Amino acid sequence: MGANDACRRDILDRLRAAGPMPSRELPDTCELPWKSSGWTNNRNVTKLLELMVQRGEVAVAGRSGGDRLWDLAERVHPDTPAVPVEEALRIRDERRLRALGIARARGPECQVEPADAGEAGEPAVVEGVRGKWRVDPAQLGLTFEGRAALLSPFDRLVHDRKRTVELFEYDYQLEMYKPASERRWGYFALPILYGDRLVGKLDATADRKDGVLRVHAIHQDVPFTTPMSAEIDREIADLARWLELELVLPD
Repeated sequence: MGANDACRRDILDRLRAAGPMPSRELPDTCELPWKSSGWTNNRNVTKLLELMVQRGEVAVAGRSGGDRLWDLAERVHPDTPAVPVEEALRIRDERRLRALGIARARGPECQVEPADAGEAGEPAVVEGVRGKWRVDPAQLGLTFEGRAALLSPFDRLVHDRKRTVELFEYDYQLEMYKPASERRWGYFALPILYGDRLVGKLDATADRKDGVLRVHAIHQDVPFTTPMSAEIDREIADLARWLELELVLPD
């Protein structure tokens, strides 16, 4: 940020004058390029914008096709008084724990959205799992009625892969960056939730050109009962209808 302050100021000036713009229309005048691990080469402006989001200077104002439109944060966020830092951190931890139900008190550093909940909620022990946990007391004692659901690989339930293994005994990785020969479940396999258990993965492709949702495989982590199979099949058919695609099942 310090080395590229001139580029940062140029971005702010252009957004102030022109309004929401995609990153490709903003000039790359960075003096110190982003040091990439290989996946983010030639993305100086995008990485700089993401850091400016964390500083509260810019925000995503909308989308145009697949492009995010960036604008000044003051024109995107509500005009409300800033929350003091300590209170904001407390509210963030409480909301995070409410969304997760149970979370580690402390977790590994994560640039975007950490998976720990600080001192929110109440301390908890998970039998057979090491470490300190926090639980949302509002979740205790609730009547739960589960169903079958197909989850996004980015769903908060499975986003922390280590937590997913420890709490649900569910092994999952997003394999889109692996060579095809090394994939176990598929390019973009969807976790399958049934009741309160993660029970499998759906390997399917939305082929817009041919107008079909092509199911390659349904991987069963546990043997599906007849009722499980029927409900999961209905969810897959519902996904195809939502995508407005014809469902094609494996032979």
